[in-house]
Order: sequence, then structure tokens, then C-alpha cells
Amino acid sequence: MKRIFFSLISIVFIASQAIAQTSPQYNSAEILHKMQKLNTVGSVLYVAAHPDDENTRLLAYLANERKYRTGYLSLTRGDGGQNLIGKELGELLGLTRTQELLAARRTDGAEQFFTRANDFGYSKNPEETFSIWEKDSILADVVWVIRNFKPDVIICRFPTDGRGGHGHHTASAILAEEAFEAAADPARYPEQLKYTQVWQAKRLFWNTYRFGSRNTTAPTNQTINVGVHNPLLGKSYGEIAAESRSMHKSQGFGSTKQRGEIIEYFDVIKGDSLALTDDILKGINTNWSRINGTKKIQKLLDKVIASYSALAPEKSVDDLVAIYKEIAALEDKDTYAKYWKQQKLKETETLILACAGIWAEAYADDYMAVVGDSIKIRAEIINNGGGYDRLDKINFLGQKDTICFLELHPSRKLRFKGDKLPKFVPRIITFNYNGKLGEDFSYSSPYWLDEPHEIGLYTVKDQLLRGKPENDPQAKVTFHFNIGGVKLAVERPVVYKYRNPVKGEIYRPLEILPPATVNIAEQIYIYSSGAPQTIKFTVKANKDNVKGTLHTQIPAGWNITIKNASFDLKNKGDEQIIEATLKANAGSADGKLLASIKIDGEEYGKSIYRVEYDHFPYQFWLRDAEAKLVNIPLKKTNMTIGYINGAGDGVANSLKLVGYDVVELTDDMLLNSDLSQYGAIVAGIRAYNVNERMPAYYDRLMAYIKQGGNYIMQYNTNSRFGPLDVKMGPYPFTITRNRVTDEFAKVNFVDSKHIVLNEPNNITQADFENWVQERGIYFAEEYGDNFTPIFSIADPNEDAHQGSLIIAKYGKGNFVYTGLSFFRELPAGVPGAYRLFVNLISLPKNE
Repeated sequence: MKRIFFSLISIVFIASQAIAQTSPQYNSAEILHKMQKLNTVGSVLYVAAHPDDENTRLLAYLANERKYRTGYLSLTRGDGGQNLIGKELGELLGLTRTQELLAARRTDGAEQFFTRANDFGYSKNPEETFSIWEKDSILADVVWVIRNFKPDVIICRFPTDGRGGHGHHTASAILAEEAFEAAADPARYPEQLKYTQVWQAKRLFWNTYRFGSRNTTAPTNQTINVGVHNPLLGKSYGEIAAESRSMHKSQGFGSTKQRGEIIEYFDVIKGDSLALTDDILKGINTNWSRINGTKKIQKLLDKVIASYSALAPEKSVDDLVAIYKEIAALEDKDTYAKYWKQQKLKETETLILACAGIWAEAYADDYMAVVGDSIKIRAEIINNGGGYDRLDKINFLGQKDTICFLELHPSRKLRFKGDKLPKFVPRIITFNYNGKLGEDFSYSSPYWLDEPHEIGLYTVKDQLLRGKPENDPQAKVTFHFNIGGVKLAVERPVVYKYRNPVKGEIYRPLEILPPATVNIAEQIYIYSSGAPQTIKFTVKANKDNVKGTLHTQIPAGWNITIKNASFDLKNKGDEQIIEATLKANAGSADGKLLASIKIDGEEYGKSIYRVEYDHFPYQFWLRDAEAKLVNIPLKKTNMTIGYINGAGDGVANSLKLVGYDVVELTDDMLLNSDLSQYGAIVAGIRAYNVNERMPAYYDRLMAYIKQGGNYIMQYNTNSRFGPLDVKMGPYPFTITRNRVTDEFAKVNFVDSKHIVLNEPNNITQADFENWVQERGIYFAEEYGDNFTPIFSIADPNEDAHQGSLIIAKYGKGNFVYTGLSFFRELPAGVPGAYRLFVNLISLPKNE
């Protein structure tokens, strides 16, 4: 490990204020609320399958009204779903939904955990789910979270009998039930006991529910009214829950606020039984008396809460310091006592800093930094409380050499050990650091995406990372405060803070990156003819003065020519585009194009993909710089296509990759332009769900079909986004929730002679090989004789569905509705999906 070179530290005084985000700031009511929470010793873990499965009303109530340590364990990160706000799918959607869950937890006060399970898409039963997830691995992760969180009770969102619908839902309940006992068994997953201890929760509940017409509650259920109002927070838990759930924006879960009575129902699955009127934590002592030697702590807590002054929180510091000392002095030979000692020391530290008015943050001078390169950091502190506090030293980036010296005196004078007093009194005290980022730092990237993974399980080798929602910050500054004789080492992540002219003050995480990244313009290149394609590589410098060369690897049978492989970037942030010509020869096998850049003899092969939304911090993924190469001979007609954007799929771009001229149709174009210029018009997924203007286009689209056009409508839903009582096609049909989730399910041809299966490309069973995630979703039903079904498909042991692709002739043209998952297959480069979609576009006019 290389030691960080400490080249310059200076002290600067600034008479200004800033709005803090990484240094928690609480108002007086919130401080009192946290004092009350400090007085509660109990915990509850909620378990379900996905982001959005959690009961935010109950989480908010348990965390804030009952003041338990409350956690949500989501088995997956929601990687297999759809995205209503952008084009992120797969891993990037999982990254998005992870951050949405964290935003939700910051709102409702609970904590967030995960397993390594990858959301591979809709599953109809737990047997299919476990065959893909590797059940024992995910069970081990659930046990790990329970052993570390040590919940008094565990609550499931779903039952084990399948009434939860989704196979992942049922699987989450099965795993929770098995983990309830396995977590207490030292013979189960003994490798975990190197880091933690066994744990037996008191009870396991199923949180039964009423969702519309679905009612799983019973007269024997325990009940809780979670709709009460919290005067310290100024909101009811129905209101807090709506704000929390509205963080799930990628799923369209913006929620209205519920006020008044809200009843939650509970059925005991395992553990001690309860009478109807019993509380779910009956028999569990949730005050300090459950831990030996805490009578004085309880007495001090009662005092500090009773004497708390909202107008002078600093008056509580002495009592909080005394509480901190008592907790620190507790013996921790008992596993449970040690657990709560650690938790309550953290809570007390937060309260001491809040009441003392101590604010501390650390900023880098840029949002990116390179290992081994220089970095400038600004550490700032404020003593708003006016108490007699002392800053002993500061550690920058964990280095041993520290600075110390100053007393934050109630007279507002700054007393430096061995130094003269300053001539004026500042509001903010700033310490500037100029050094190097040590070689022991690693690149920033979501830990669960660091290595290639299987379809159902992320690869996370480090046991201590499992369960975490995200990476712990690497770059930190530690402020060593001495408050009333208590020494607190307060860590703050190094972040980047800047002013946005529209949004104001913005914080973003520090990104530790290689000297440069190389992004390939597309993640997949489709070759449908012998013509070469231009490939663009973007090299971006993450430091000044980066020069080197681009290198590529391609599969056998392909040819690449790089015009000029050299790059020379003078300034951090500069980019250079390098073009190459790539050609597929006859019979070239599919494979990968790999890119890397050589700088000063070192090779770097990472590209960067960013996720940027307003409701959570900037995110990015460093992954190998590669693109998929697919050679698909295609015959095409109707080469100009109009595309109506839906909920953010990649179909339009996929069609461009095989040579179509794709025009994204605006509102004005759909209403006023000549639509006959398009050989086909394609509506993106959920276009009718997310575009309220679609009914206004109906007459124009029907006229377009009647005059000889092909209108291809990808799947939509009858859902909370607005019942589809609007007309979509020339003849009525119904959209259902029918789907085929087995991507290997046999596809039977209802009419093998239909033109869509024969022209211009011949479709065979081979075209349904290598599909990903599913066959299709939201199939059509209740359609008349005007429609012709093309396929019959069924999941194992289920009846077949014929509504995955239906075609109706209307005038000289054709209307198509399809639930086949083209939005997944085309971006994945599935050859048969391309051939079939091209045939839909190429449907000939009717005579």
C-alpha cells in the first residue's frame, strides 16, 4: 500500500453558509423524535422480492411511531422489469431501482438490504424461480441479513401458497420462512459465524392485504392502525408512505397521500401464537431494561427527553454526553448487548452533533479523481451550537498524518494550540488538502456489477459486501471532535458540490476512475448485408495530458480498420472520437468487439455508463468496453419507418442498426404531416399508457392503415396508468395479463402459410432459439374474426395463448398488435426476433 503524499494543508476562513446534504441536519422536532427513538430497543425486518413490494405505510409506522430499527430486505434490485422514465434495462435498471429504494428509505426512515438474486423477469411459480436463483445461495443471504440485523420479528409481504402471483413473491416468503429457523442454527452456513452470530427472531408474520378485489385478510388476523398522525413529523404515516412510494418513479408509482385510519393485518406464520388483540411484538421487551446494567442509561434518557428545549437543543449536550459514556461502558460479552451497544452509540453520536450544532462536510474540486493522481479536498466545519467543543484533528483519505489544533469556544473565538487567535470570527472554518489519491483505492462502480454474473445470481465474493444496498464511500475525511470529554471520529464522504443555475446546490458522489475510458457508440452491431459499418469509439480523459492508442479485438472472420488509433487529450474531460470500419465476411460468427486503450504502457479497458435522474444521486457503471457483433442476413422492404415513442425501449435504435430510416414522430407530425411516406409506423411499448395524446391520433392512424400502411403496436397494459378504454385498432380487442415467461417455450405456428412467416424472410422454429427472459407479455384476447392469430404458446403445464401476435387487414393496410418481447430481443441481438419484426414491417398492401 502506498502512503498518501501530504503536500499542502491550509486553513481558510469563509463568512458564508451552505446547505448541507452529507452532514445530517435536523430541526428541533426531529431531534426530539430521535431522542425518543434512542429510548427504544427493538427491531423489525420486512421481507419481499422487488423494489415496490414493500409496505411503505407499515415501514414508516414501525420506524417512526413505534421507533423500532426497521429494515426492508428486497431479494432483488428489480433488474428484470420495465422502465417508464428512461431507457435503462437490465443491470442499469437494477441500479436505478436500487437508488429509488434508498430514496424511499430516506423518506420513511427504514433501512435497505438486498440479496444477490438477479431479477430475471416474471416467474409464474417458485419452482422456476429457484431453478434460476440457486435457492441455497439466496437463502444464505437472507440468513446473513437476519443474523446481522437481529430482528425481533420478521414480516413477509406475501404468502407461501402462491396467492402473491409472481413466483418471486412466493419464493420470498418461502425463503423468509426457512431463514427464520436457519438463522438460529449454527450448523447452517457456519462460514458466516466468523463475522456474526446466530439469531432467533421471536415471530414470523405474513402482512395480509386488501388490494382492490383481492382480500387475503382473515378475522383471526392481528391488526394495527398505521394511519395515525405524528405531530413531531407533521404528517401521518399514510402521507409519509405516499412520499416514499413515489420515489419508485421508474415504475410509475407516484402515489396520492392517504389520511385517516389505515388498518394493517398480520397472520402468525412461525413463533409464538398471539390472541386477536395482542400486539405483534407482544412479549418482547423493547426498552433498555432488556439489556443488563442500563438503569442509569434509562434514567438519563428519561431526563434528557423531559427537559429537552426546542429553542435550545444545545442544553441537552451534557446529558447526551453522559448517555454516550454509559453506553460505551456497557459490557458487550453478550451478543445482543454488543449489537445494541453499537447501534445506540451511533444514534447518540448523531444526537450529540445535532444538539451541539456541529456541521462538517468534505468536497473534492471535481467529481472525478484518478488513482495515483493529485486531488484537492476542502473540509468545512461549523459550530452552530456555541458550546465548548474541540476539533482535535482531521484525517484526509485515511492517511496517518493529521492536523489538529482548534477549540470551538462559546465566545466564538478560535483557539489554536500554539498559534495566535485569528482577528475575526468566521462562520465556516475550511481546511484545504492537496495530495494524491493512493494506489490502494479502487475504481468506483456498483460492487455487485464488478464481475460477470449468471442469469439468476450476482457474483459477490466478499461476504461483508453481501446485503449492502451500495458501496461504502472510499474517499472519506474523518473529523475528530472532543465534545464534553467524549471523542467522536465523525466520517464524511468526499463529494463534489456545485451550483446548477436551475436546480441550485447539487451534490454528487466522487468518482474514482482510470486515466481514461473508452465507450463504443453502440452496445450491439447488427450486420444484415455485406456492407461495412463505421464504428465510433469515444475516448474520454479523466485527468490532464492523456495520450495513447486504441486497440481492438474481434472474432475470426471479421475485419476492422482503424483510421488513426492515436489520441492526445490535453485537459481533463476532453474527448476524442476514433473511427473504424468493421466488416463481416460471409459466414462470420457472432462474437464480441473488445476495446482498450494503452496509456504510458498500461492498458485500460473500461467504458462508463451513467444514470442521471433528479430523485437520487448521480450513478454510473464501469464495465468492460465491448459490443456484441451479430451477423443476420435480412431481406427488407418499407425502409422508412415512423416511430411513436413509448416508455423507453431500444427498438427504434435497433431498427436503425439494420439499415432502416427511423423517424421519431412528434405530436405535430402525427397530426399534420403526410403519414403515407412511412412504409410502417411502430408504437413503442406502453405508448398508450404513457402518452395521453394517443387517442387524438386514432383517426389519422386508421386512415394511414386504410390507405396501405402497416401499423405495429407493441404491448400496452390495462393498468393503473389509465384503463385502456380508448380505441387502439380498427377492430376491438382486449389486452390481458397473459404472458409466457419461459423463453424456451415452444412456439407453434397457427398458420404456417401466413405471409408474415414467409416473406421476405422465412420464419422457422430456429428463429425462436436464444430468446432472452421471456416469450412475451400482455397478450391480446377477445378479438373477432377480423384478426388472425399467428402463434400459439404456453408455459409448462398451462393452456396455450394465441394472442402474442395478431394481425388484421384494414383497407389496403395492416394492423398488428404484439406482446412478443421485441423490446428485449432486438437490443439483445436475437436473430429470429429481427427476422420476424422485419416481416411485420414488410407486410404488403392488400389488393
